[in-house]
Amino acid sequence: MIWLLNPPEQDLPLILADNGFDVWMANSRGTRFSRRHTSLDPANPDFWNWSWDELAAFDIPAVFEFIHGQTGKKIDYVGHSLGTLTGLASISEGRLVDKLRSVALLGPVTYLSHMTTPLGVVLAKNSVDQIAMSLGLAEFNLGAKPLADLVQDFCHFPGVDCFNLLAAFTGSNCCLNDSTINLFLKNEPQSSSVKNMVHLGQLFRGGVLAKYDYGNASSNAAHYGDARPLVYNLSNIPRDLPIFLSYGGQDALSDKRDVQQQLESLKLHDAGKLTVQFIEDYAHADFVMGVNAKDIVFGPLLSFFKNQQ
Repeated sequence: MIWLLNPPEQDLPLILADNGFDVWMANSRGTRFSRRHTSLDPANPDFWNWSWDELAAFDIPAVFEFIHGQTGKKIDYVGHSLGTLTGLASISEGRLVDKLRSVALLGPVTYLSHMTTPLGVVLAKNSVDQIAMSLGLAEFNLGAKPLADLVQDFCHFPGVDCFNLLAAFTGSNCCLNDSTINLFLKNEPQSSSVKNMVHLGQLFRGGVLAKYDYGNASSNAAHYGDARPLVYNLSNIPRDLPIFLSYGGQDALSDKRDVQQQLESLKLHDAGKLTVQFIEDYAHADFVMGVNAKDIVFGPLLSFFKNQQ
């Protein structure tokens, strides 16, 4: 939904469609568009027993399988934020490679060690994700009690301004319309699973791109055959896969130091197959909703995709 909050001429999916691309859009589990299940109700904790591991292992491959079955064509993948993490994790395990033509990563999130988002850091350092799990919560819904009350308490911490909730999470975006921000805040944040937030917290606190840590050697061994969670190896990504990566100097979620660590894992990528764009004044939401993203990001991205045809 966040791809469609601006006027049509500024929205990437519609720009791509106007340029002849067949555009498919997916929603993550748990959002209000994705709460159906063959047997489980969202009121059942089992519905929420997943993290971004499952998104990478099952959901994105299922989307690719469906689209490829409909079109018979290879796919250009666009991910923003969590969509970059799940996409790269899936590709690193070889799940999408045979149906993939190219990848675009906007505001990429693979490492979070240097995350500076004021509210995000406070929540992560105070282990709100683990507190939610200890309270027996399975759904991570910031709009519902008791999480809403808990977050409100953290809004009083120094440096955290929840009156500008979007900036409190993403950093100071340069190029958003007030009307777009208001529309965004009417619809976001959407629900996720507590387990997913715990997993993201592990990424921030541990600094390792690894699968979900079940907290003890025996549980990890039961899931992975090892006392420690398995690590995603981004160097497994095919070196000839065309990649477009765009990141911002003001992005508090995708800090440029963490992006550099990601780029280090791609240092052996084939020459000419990795396109990197750095935008000094962009923060996390600018890549999707910025009023000038059409010219600064989407134009070069469109050219990149056309070059793969």
